[in-house]
Amino acid sequence: MRWAQYPRLSFRGFLIASVLLCTVQVALGQKPDKGDDDDDSGYRPAPSANVDGDVQSLPIDAPPGSQVVVVAIDRTVELGLAAFVRRAIDDNPDAAAIVLDVNTLGGRVDAAIQIRDALLEAKPRTVAFIHPRAISAGALISLACDNIIMTEGGTIGAATPIQAAPGGQAEAVGEKMVSYMRAEMRTTAEANGRRGDIAEAMVDAEVVIDGVVEAGKLLTLDTDQALKMGMADAKAANLDEVWNILTLENPEMTDVELNWGEEIARWLTEPTVSGLLLSVGMLGLMVAFYTRTVGAFTLVGFIALVLFFGGHAVVHLVGWEEALLFLAGVVLVIVEIFFVPGLGVPGVLGLIFVIAALVLALIGIPIDVSFKTGVLADARTRVLLSLLGAFVLALVFMRLLSKTAMGKNFVLEDAETGFLSAPSASDLVGQIGEALTDLRPAGKIIIDGKRHEATSEREFIARGSRVRVIGKEGPALVVRPEEEA
Repeated sequence: MRWAQYPRLSFRGFLIASVLLCTVQVALGQKPDKGDDDDDSGYRPAPSANVDGDVQSLPIDAPPGSQVVVVAIDRTVELGLAAFVRRAIDDNPDAAAIVLDVNTLGGRVDAAIQIRDALLEAKPRTVAFIHPRAISAGALISLACDNIIMTEGGTIGAATPIQAAPGGQAEAVGEKMVSYMRAEMRTTAEANGRRGDIAEAMVDAEVVIDGVVEAGKLLTLDTDQALKMGMADAKAANLDEVWNILTLENPEMTDVELNWGEEIARWLTEPTVSGLLLSVGMLGLMVAFYTRTVGAFTLVGFIALVLFFGGHAVVHLVGWEEALLFLAGVVLVIVEIFFVPGLGVPGVLGLIFVIAALVLALIGIPIDVSFKTGVLADARTRVLLSLLGAFVLALVFMRLLSKTAMGKNFVLEDAETGFLSAPSASDLVGQIGEALTDLRPAGKIIIDGKRHEATSEREFIARGSRVRVIGKEGPALVVRPEEEA
């Protein structure tokens, strides 16, 4: 079997796709610099309503038996957890306190920022009970709480963002993201009456504080250090001691647990799973675009994209804008398949819209921030890699399935099995055939019981019309109505 058997974009279609992709990349990936990277204006919720002065007191004025909500911040901090924490806060506005039971080594920056915002906006008192660690994203979440209580031997800090290098090892992100996280940590700490310089030193190894941390080292505080520097308020061995510190008598504890939707959303938004859904979805769209049919692969692809968008919608990454852009792209692909096959522009533009919607669906922080920090570029790269993976899968599937009944729907077979993948123009020019599909201008014809890809010379040809072959362009025959030939 020859690789030339596979459907290919014409040079014109490739040129159109390249121009549109470049346009979207410029629109999504570049933005004029508006000044110093350390500018922390813009994306800033109001400080916690529970902070009246420089230092938040611990006693809570609540009657015996008051409700307290306990939320576990464990495992990896990701977007499903962010949605879970926001629900726990929104569903319990009259609780005496929201207590985060923190034990995490960190996770996604955008998820931590969403949790941070929810905590600063919360109406009840928020308390982080760190036992034993709040590292990286966990440090930002803890600093967003009104009070921080730590166990003996606890740790908080080491919050510089990292990313996966090509070899799989972790490496530091660019200066813009570090600068952004410095601002987030500083303003979050200061919103609750804590030292912003110490919070910055947890992110940037270049921050120097005399007697605390020297240049080249990230700051991580143990329990005693955090208490001494005012980054923590008290020490407790367990939740019962936490209630005593907060002066809560016989509190009614409500343990908030993930519901089935949030569990599924956490699974669907896990990077490996969401990447697989993207690749399968792209594969389905590519099969539909090139074969101009809607079959099993296309349906599976659409289901994968629906699951991708559904999971990200639950964690508040997908709004009406992304959904409408995605639907517009799907409609354009359908127009290309069923109404103007071969024209190229609607289909390519539809794919561009779908790709743009998928990129936006991966961004968990405001678009202006994502421009400056490189998050948008990372999301775009992830989607384009998924598209590349889908293309490779398409080639593999076509090669493996070309001799199966399913594969025959995607690749034209050779002459021995009744199809011609690359017919000779000299053998077919002048022959009469019948249009198996409408030619708008591309479609299929049949000559002597054998099907061929064909393109109308200049006009629409209805299905069932008799046509004459007048030439060959690439893998397709060029035809015109018989009465005009």
